[in-house]
Amino acid sequence: MHLIEPYYNWRLFYTAEDDPKSPFHGRVYSEFEFTTALYDHYIHPQWDEFGTPTLFMKILFVDYDRGFAIFELFGEWNDCLHNDIMFLKRNIADHFMELGVHKFILIGENVLNFHASDDSYYEEWFEDTADGSGWVALVNFNQHVVDELSAANVDSYLLLGGQLQELNWRTKNPRDFYRIIESQISRRLPV
Repeated sequence: MHLIEPYYNWRLFYTAEDDPKSPFHGRVYSEFEFTTALYDHYIHPQWDEFGTPTLFMKILFVDYDRGFAIFELFGEWNDCLHNDIMFLKRNIADHFMELGVHKFILIGENVLNFHASDDSYYEEWFEDTADGSGWVALVNFNQHVVDELSAANVDSYLLLGGQLQELNWRTKNPRDFYRIIESQISRRLPV
């Protein structure tokens, strides 16, 4: 697991550690010291902790003018034991929403599984973004994770599945990737 690192080709567009508005501003990363573990497996030191021991993230891009953020997730999304959604909502999403970001793209290729609890934080996030201008889209999650999210009715609050599962996002720059997601979502949401 220590070989799985966050996507790095967009670093020329944005780095969270250099963004004074980012919750990870000023963070210094090591390429050689592996100190964080997911259960008993060390993970790459470029992943950011945000309060939960099982789910990690990387802020890949934020556009404050257009109000969107792109996060890459890694690990086990475990609401049952650790209430991971609470930490993601409170420590990361709420921070950006105060700065005018209301559209969130969560890339989940490296999310291993999902364990549900109640849906109150999903509902809250939905309500905080559902004023007509915001949303939360899950992109490229493994099919079994999409099935687990749907079985827990979390898909009532998040946009997932369909063409959002098959995007070759690494070939795009972040703004073009956002436009693709936005066009997909505009087809799903009522006007």
